[in-house]
Amino acid sequence: MQKTILVVEDEEILREIIKDYFLNEGYQVLEAADGKEAITLFHDHEVHLIILDIMLPELDGWSVCRRVRKTSNVPIIMLTARVDEDDTLLGFELGADDYVTKPYSPAVLLARAKRLIDSRSREDRQSEAFMSYTNIESDTLTINGLRIHIPSRTVSIDGENIYLTYTEFQILAYLMRNKGIVITREQLITKIWGYEYEGDDRTINTHIRNLRSKLGDKSKLITTIVRTGYKFEGTL
Repeated sequence: MQKTILVVEDEEILREIIKDYFLNEGYQVLEAADGKEAITLFHDHEVHLIILDIMLPELDGWSVCRRVRKTSNVPIIMLTARVDEDDTLLGFELGADDYVTKPYSPAVLLARAKRLIDSRSREDRQSEAFMSYTNIESDTLTINGLRIHIPSRTVSIDGENIYLTYTEFQILAYLMRNKGIVITREQLITKIWGYEYEGDDRTINTHIRNLRSKLGDKSKLITTIVRTGYKFEGTL
């Protein structure tokens, strides 16, 4: 099935460049020049990935991301000319999957988008496979009162459900499945995004920070290994 990309960018030239790259790769492309138009297109079509500029008229990228996340886990790549860490933190808190800073290479943007779409499709297929069985034990992990259910992507702490973004859930599940093993940042990037990340460590660091904040007292189960990565510790 042909995948549909929603490109939300108020600069027409940039929007056209992105559109041409994706059309040449066989994707269907929807275009929005402002946030309100983006929301309308998103609700009217089946969208497989959103490329979302932050600085938009009518409704900014933060607000669009927030509204989309109320009903969908569609992958979102945010475009920004700003490199402030607080902006990155906010984007990931709202559920963005990746960040690309302007100026950027359209080819790199395309590669990241393709990896996100492929990764999400693969995870969805795995979840469907899990749901086809009724007596599977490996679909649930419980460590020190922290419980995750893989097929439904739900997380609870001592019986109380908490909300995690798609990426936060992926990170937590990977760390819990590899309890007691040091996982490098590079391993996390490869597992979650499926490509060699060209930026710095802020992407993973920010997701881990958000994840720890949501885990509360259970955050101590994720240990930072200096200059290496992270390790999940605890008892079954």
